[in-house]
Amino acid sequence: MDWFKKSKRGFTGSEKKEIPDGLWSKCPECGEIIYTRQLEQGFWVCPNCSYHFRIPSQKYLDMILDDGHLEECDLSLESRDPLKFKDSKKYPDRVKSAQAEAGMRDAVRAGMGKIGSVEISFAIMDFRFIGGSMGSVVGEAVARAIERSIERNVPLVILSCSGGARMQEGILSLMQMAKTSALLAVLAEKKIPYISVLTNPTTAGVMASYASLGDVVIAEPKALLGFAGPRVIQQTIGQDLPEGFQSSEFFLEKGFLDKIVGRSQLRETLILLLKYFQR
Repeated sequence: MDWFKKSKRGFTGSEKKEIPDGLWSKCPECGEIIYTRQLEQGFWVCPNCSYHFRIPSQKYLDMILDDGHLEECDLSLESRDPLKFKDSKKYPDRVKSAQAEAGMRDAVRAGMGKIGSVEISFAIMDFRFIGGSMGSVVGEAVARAIERSIERNVPLVILSCSGGARMQEGILSLMQMAKTSALLAVLAEKKIPYISVLTNPTTAGVMASYASLGDVVIAEPKALLGFAGPRVIQQTIGQDLPEGFQSSEFFLEKGFLDKIVGRSQLRETLILLLKYFQR
């Protein structure tokens, strides 16, 4: 019989199909393997445990602003190297690498936009740029966003995502805390609303300044929030720390936050707040 003579066909290396990079994503929280397109449709939130993936600033713009459009300002601002700082690489080289990776001039984008047809002054940080650290450029861009809010009498919305002050700029970085906080005091005197949105993580110098000074402070679920790291705090106070004490849930319980808002509800929540402030 002819079928006895047929050669056996097996799978060869050439017949294997490669899975394209980025097709699947693994949740850092629960380990679930998720179809990336499903994540995109679900605002980059794990469908299994509701972990909010860290996403770049442009994705937030697309989700929050009308038509995803931000009329960016202050694009000429760029970091200098006042301390001639060098660790594993020179600071200017580190900045150039971050610019190439993030496609941004620095760790913040600021300008004018609309949410629910309400004009706002908006600033958003991006963790991809040296951990969203606050140097002179970030501080100046945020300060100018506050000034635009005052000049145009429109609400201010800032979305923070940062590891804190940028050590490569030393005291010049720390000065941004006082500069932005002082301008927010002027904003409050003018009775212009400021909504602060905290994402994972928002810590150190950013948390100790403009991120915590909103008329309304909201945060994404399970976001890491705080000033110093847990080990430093534990060594300073000499006490054991409660579990999850630097989470947004703990901050809400202690009265620091006004509300925890899932990413899928963030735009609608901001629209509701802005409409309320217009009354």
